[in-house]
Amino acid sequence: MLGDNNFADERKARDGRVSSGYGEAVFDQTRPGAWSDNNEDAPVFDLAAYWRMALKHRILIIGCFLGALAIGAALTLLMTPIYTAQATLQIDREAARVFNSAEDVSPRESMSQGEEFFQTQYGLLRSRSLAERVVESLGLASSDRSLQALGIEPPTGPGSAAVQAERRRNVALDYVQANLSVSPVRGSRLVAVGFNNPDPVVAARVANGFAENFIQANLDRKFQSSAYAREFLEDRIAQTKSRLEEAERQLVAYAANQQIINVGEPSEGGSDSPGSSQSLASNNLVALNSSLAEARAARVAAEERWRSARNAQVMTLPEVLQNPSIQRLGEQRAQLEAEYQQKSSIYQADYPEMVRLRGQITEIDGQVQALATNIRASIQSQYVVAANQERSLQGQVDALKGDVLDLRDRSIQYNILQRELDTTRTLYEGLLQRYKEVGVTGNVTANNISIVDNATPPPAPSKPNMIINLVLAAIFGLGLGVVAAFVIEALDESVATPDDVEKKLGVPVLGVVPLLDKGQTTSAALADIRSGFSEAYYSLRTALQFSTPDGAPRTLLVSSARPAEGKSTTAYAVALNLARVGKRVLLVDGDLRNPSMHRVVGVDNERGMSNLLSGSTDLASAVQRTRQDNLFFIPCGPLPPNPAELWGGDRLRHFLTDAGAAFDHVVVDGPPVLGFADSPLLAASVDGVLFVLESRGTRRGQARGALRRLKMGRARLLGAVLTKFNAKTANYGGYDYAYDYNYGAENTEKSGKKGKTA
Repeated sequence: MLGDNNFADERKARDGRVSSGYGEAVFDQTRPGAWSDNNEDAPVFDLAAYWRMALKHRILIIGCFLGALAIGAALTLLMTPIYTAQATLQIDREAARVFNSAEDVSPRESMSQGEEFFQTQYGLLRSRSLAERVVESLGLASSDRSLQALGIEPPTGPGSAAVQAERRRNVALDYVQANLSVSPVRGSRLVAVGFNNPDPVVAARVANGFAENFIQANLDRKFQSSAYAREFLEDRIAQTKSRLEEAERQLVAYAANQQIINVGEPSEGGSDSPGSSQSLASNNLVALNSSLAEARAARVAAEERWRSARNAQVMTLPEVLQNPSIQRLGEQRAQLEAEYQQKSSIYQADYPEMVRLRGQITEIDGQVQALATNIRASIQSQYVVAANQERSLQGQVDALKGDVLDLRDRSIQYNILQRELDTTRTLYEGLLQRYKEVGVTGNVTANNISIVDNATPPPAPSKPNMIINLVLAAIFGLGLGVVAAFVIEALDESVATPDDVEKKLGVPVLGVVPLLDKGQTTSAALADIRSGFSEAYYSLRTALQFSTPDGAPRTLLVSSARPAEGKSTTAYAVALNLARVGKRVLLVDGDLRNPSMHRVVGVDNERGMSNLLSGSTDLASAVQRTRQDNLFFIPCGPLPPNPAELWGGDRLRHFLTDAGAAFDHVVVDGPPVLGFADSPLLAASVDGVLFVLESRGTRRGQARGALRRLKMGRARLLGAVLTKFNAKTANYGGYDYAYDYNYGAENTEKSGKKGKTA
C-alpha cells in the first residue's frame, strides 16, 4: 500500500535520515529526539523562494503596480506642460590672437587646467550675477505683469516701491536660476544653455538672454582686466618717470661737481661696454697710448736697422744696395770699367785716355763711398729720433695715467648713478611700450565664447513625459509592492507551509495533512484509503517508522500548542494506520480536561484514564475494543478535579510499562501544551512526541512557546505534522500538495470494463 516510495525511505533510514518530502532532517542517534536541519547546500539567494513569495502576494504587488500607474498617469495629465528652449555655445580655452606681439593680460590656463577652466565657465553660467544681468536686460522683474508673463505669481505685501521692486527682483532671480539648465556636450567644447517655462516663446527668449549676456559678461571681464592693467601701468609709469628725472638731475650735478666730462653718448650696456661714454682724459690717454705704441714699434725697427748697419760693411747694407743713386753710379762705373778694359788692349796705362777713364772710375767709387757713409749716418739719426720720440710719449702717458686713475676714483659714484639712470630709463621705456600694447589690445579683444545656435520656441513640451513618468510610476509601484510583500512576510507570524515550520521553528516536518473539502467528514476521509487525507497519514506513519533507530516509538504522545488544531484526528489516524499494518495499538484519550476521542471512536466514556490513574480500575478493565482490528482504546473517563496531579504520579509510568508489554504501540492524545502542565508531564514519560500544527492557524510565537515548554520537560520531539493545509493557496518548493490518488484508477476501471465486455 505504501508503494515504491517505501524503498527509498528505507534506504534513507539506513543513513540516519528521514525525508518527509518537504525537506530533509537528520536524526542524531547519539541524542534521541535531537534534530538538525541539513541546509548546508542551500543557496544563499533562493530565487525560487522569492518567486513563491511574489506569487503569494501577487494581488498586493499587482495592486500597487496598477495604483502607481494610475496615480502617475493622473499626475502627468494634471501637470502644466513645460517647454525647454536651448541655445548652444562654444567655449574655447583661449581667444584668437589679433596682435602676435602683444600678450593678453588675463591669466592663461595650461592643458592640465582645461577641465577646471570649463567647470569655471559652467559655474559662471549658473552664477547669480549672470542671472541678475539677464533679469535686468530682459526686464523680467520690471513689473507684476512681467512676472506673470514669466509664469510667476507677483509677491504681495506692504512696502514702498523700492521694496516691491526688490521683492520682484529676488523672486525673478530665484525662478530664473531654478529653471536654468547647463548641459555640456560630452567630448566637445559645446554647452547647451536651456530654460524651462510654460510659454515656449519666453523659454527661448530667456535662453538667448543667458547666452548673449554670458558673452557680454565675458567681454566685460576682459575689458575690466585691461582697464585695471592700464590704471596700474599709468601709476607705475608716473612713479618711474619721477625716479628717472631725479636720477638724471643727480647724475648731472655730480658730474659738474667732480669735473667729469664725458664724450660720446652712453649705450644700454653701461660705461664699461664698448661704445659707452668716456671722459676726456681717458680719450687722451687712449690716443697717446696708441701713439706711444707706434713710436715704440718705430724705435725698435730703427734700433734694429742701426744695429745691423753698425756691425756690417757699409757696402753690404740693404739700404745702400737698394739706394737708387748708388745703383745709378754703379751702372756708370760698370760702363767706364768696360770701356777701360776695352781700350787697355790698345793703349798703355799711362795713355791719357786711359788715365782719364781711371780717374772717372776713382771719382765714382768715392761718390759711392760717400753716399754709403751718409746712408749709415741716416740710419743712426733715425734711431736717435725714434728713441727720443718714444721717451717723450712715454712721459706724457705716465702723466695722464695719474689723471685717469684719479678720475676713476671720482667716477665710482658717477657710474652708480649712471647705472641707476639706465635701469630706470629701461623700465620706463618698457612700461610705456606695455601701456601702448594694452591700450591697443583692450579695444580689439577677441572673445573666446560664441553662439553656435540660438534658442527657438520648442514645438512640443519637454515636461511632463508620459512614458517616462509611467515607467517611473511602474518601477515605484513594483518596488512598493515588493517592499510591502517583504514587510508583510517579515511580520507574518503564521505557520502556513512546511517550509515555515522548518525555518521559523526549526522542527522537521514528518507529514502534511490536506484540508478537507466542505461537507467531507474526518471518518469518511479516513475510511477512503485512496483519499489524499488517508494517504497523508500513511506517509506520516512511514515517517514515524524511520524516526528512531528502532522504528516507530512504542509510546507516542500527540500534542499541539492550542486546541482545535487536528491533534485528536492525528492521534486517531496514526493509531488506525499502525493497526492496519498488523500492530497491536492502544489509543489513549489523554485530554482529561476536554475529552473528544470517545466520540470519534464511538465508545462510551464511563471508565477511562482518570479511573486508571486514580487506581480505581486496572488496565484490562479500562481498555475497550474498536471497530478496527488490532486497535484498542482507553477513553478519558470522568473528568478529575486536578488532571496534572494524576499525570504527575507514579501510576503513569506503571501504566506505560504495562501497556507497552501488552501492545506494540501506545498512542496518547494529549491536551494542548499552552496553559496546561499535562503535556510536559506526559512528554517526559513517552518515547516520542508528535507536535501538531494547524496551517495558518498556529502563530509562530504560540508554537515556539509550546516547543519551549516541551523542551523544558525533556521531551523527545520527533517532528511536526502540518494539518489543514490548503494546497490550492500554497505553492511550496515547486511541489503540489493536492493529493490525487485516482492515478491508476482509470486503468483499473478500463480493465474491468474490458472484462465485462469479454
